[in-house]
Amino acid sequence: MITGHTMTERQRVLTLLAGGRPDRVPWFGDLDYWATALIGRGLKPPDFKESDAYVDWHRDLRVGFYLQGSFPFRTIVEDCRVTEWRDGAARRRRIETPRGALSETWTWLPESFAEAPTEHLVKSAADLPAYRHLFEHTRFEPDYAFAEKRLRQVGEAGVVLCYLPKSPFMQMVALDAGIAAVAEIHADAPDELAATLAAVRSAHDRAARIAVDSPADVLMIPENLSSEVVGPRFYELHMRHYHEAWCREIAAAGKHSCVHLDGTLKGLLRQVCSAGFTFVEAMTPAPVGDLEVERWAEWRGGAPTVLWGGLPGVYFTDKVSDGEFDRHVEAVLRVMRSEPRYVLGVADQVPPDGLERRVRRVAELVDEFGRYGA
Repeated sequence: MITGHTMTERQRVLTLLAGGRPDRVPWFGDLDYWATALIGRGLKPPDFKESDAYVDWHRDLRVGFYLQGSFPFRTIVEDCRVTEWRDGAARRRRIETPRGALSETWTWLPESFAEAPTEHLVKSAADLPAYRHLFEHTRFEPDYAFAEKRLRQVGEAGVVLCYLPKSPFMQMVALDAGIAAVAEIHADAPDELAATLAAVRSAHDRAARIAVDSPADVLMIPENLSSEVVGPRFYELHMRHYHEAWCREIAAAGKHSCVHLDGTLKGLLRQVCSAGFTFVEAMTPAPVGDLEVERWAEWRGGAPTVLWGGLPGVYFTDKVSDGEFDRHVEAVLRVMRSEPRYVLGVADQVPPDGLERRVRRVAELVDEFGRYGA
């Protein structure tokens, strides 16, 4: 532990992730979604999230910086004809391969400042040959410029994070097919699914190697996991090996690994903690999630994994009273200050209707209630 002065946000979190005890519980928040809404309303400039001002905003709010991160590679698709265009609120893409054509649509939702898939790239097992061809003819090149820019911007305000690709299974579940189609393919064409996941894995391993070699402090596998969508069976069948392999590579590179688990926890937390991640990020506690923060350590099992989260996004809005907000933050800190195995964070993001005074309030409460052994 560094003594004799107040730690910086960077010193706090790196001390804790290395197994030490900082001067207080680290507080790090994902403000990316909130910033997107502020840009959309014209309250911040279009380039805000890439600018020095974005990190300065975190400093002013006294929130440790770690997101947004970046994919530190360029994706190059060969032997396919890829067409992308805008159609009103829709973003469309068509991929023509020698083994068939694929198409997808993502639609922007102005009320929520987000987009969602309204047509998936993979709709059934019939699309798998073309999908495999796509990944068999995808290559990657390093692109570290944004990570290097972040290193200059962040300094002692936090850490620089880069993303690996998702696991092949979650690439399909979260982005390209959806859980309903994947479950149907798993039941009806398991060999086709296995061959497809192997093709995606081969491509993703190449990209992951580039990400691990990037100038990042932390490497995230951005899975967007929730245990009511992916339970232990699918995790063991299709995800564990990718997680374990890349956690080992990240550790060998002297860096910290994490995974994004922002939904229900009980069905996956033990499995994910046993895979070797330094920390599990964006964990949502009861009453919004399914597991009280007081029970997180029990469900972590014997793993040394750091647990990161605790403050549901809705608590940063006027749907929750000031009194309940303070009560909840204090209760979470009571657990987190018991041992240096937690980082206080937003679960998973401050939403578009977030209140600035709530974000500022967290640092005040951490100052008062976040000292270890208090």
